[in-house]
Amino acid sequence: MSKLELSHSKTLKLTNVLTYEVTPSPETKLDLEILKMDNYIKSKGSQPIGPLIQYTAPQTNSDGTIRIIVKLLRQSNSYIQNADSPYTMSLVLRIKDCMYVRFIGEESNLQFAYSKITLTAYEEDIALIGDSYTIFVDRAEDTLTADIFMEKKHDS
Repeated sequence: MSKLELSHSKTLKLTNVLTYEVTPSPETKLDLEILKMDNYIKSKGSQPIGPLIQYTAPQTNSDGTIRIIVKLLRQSNSYIQNADSPYTMSLVLRIKDCMYVRFIGEESNLQFAYSKITLTAYEEDIALIGDSYTIFVDRAEDTLTADIFMEKKHDS
């Protein structure tokens, strides 16, 4: 059996999603940002639920340089009305028709899950948008379990 089982058409559905766009830099401490998000959710009378989700996507700037957008997503047990900046809140986030891989292994090998999706898409002439949602399902000792979703591009 393959270590990286791929699905060609999965839907990612998240509810009550608090989103925070991170500015990647050497000084950025993701653990601290996640703790702040959890504390913000609790301060609004809700509880964080489920694993952390990380969204990444390339964006081309007006000068032609590429910047990577990184967003942290946390689900809560209830919807937070009028989320304060820098956070945004979505009642439902549904991303349809994604290529999907479940990864279980050493965190240093996580890039192979992304590569599996992009290589399969290339071989099968499937256009991808270029963004990804990584759900960090579990971390135990030397083993990481993560679900990776990459959205397919559709002609409009």
